[in-house]
Amino acid sequence: MSLKDTIHLVAELMELSARTSPKGLGQDLIEIRVLTDEERVAIGNDMLALAAETRRQGFERDGRNVLDASGLVLIGLMPHKGAGLNCGACGFKDCASFNAASNIGEFEGPNCSIRMLDMGIALGSAVKTASDLNVDNRIMYRIGVSARRTGLMRSNIVHGIPLSATGKNIFFDRVPKQ
Repeated sequence: MSLKDTIHLVAELMELSARTSPKGLGQDLIEIRVLTDEERVAIGNDMLALAAETRRQGFERDGRNVLDASGLVLIGLMPHKGAGLNCGACGFKDCASFNAASNIGEFEGPNCSIRMLDMGIALGSAVKTASDLNVDNRIMYRIGVSARRTGLMRSNIVHGIPLSATGKNIFFDRVPKQ
């Protein structure tokens, strides 16, 4: 089995870990996608384009990481209604107020805190699987911006997890922000 095949297998196991992670109210609103090499490169190139267009810090550095990676997993939170708990953690007095609101920026919102916790647990489960299998990884929100922009994901909010297996972790010891 080649290194590329091994990384792809790990990405699929990460997908399984995220899919089977606990979800609030037993409702699965998590979108997961293991990208092809062509899709990974498209995301990396879009991140570089975003860096040039917006001059925002981090997009170029993270885009280069994506291009240097051997794999990429996307995890997002699908459009949803409030969980019906009326807890107010989203900043609205009740789920009806939450459900009536909308805001679109890099990501779409608002998002229910219970559903966001589901996404966080799915991300944590996925990166734990990669880490247990000694594959370097890092959760990056900027990848999600490009994933939505390129239409690869339908989710309100997306984060990406690039994967690498080299002698040195390429996702840490990066050039610091200026």
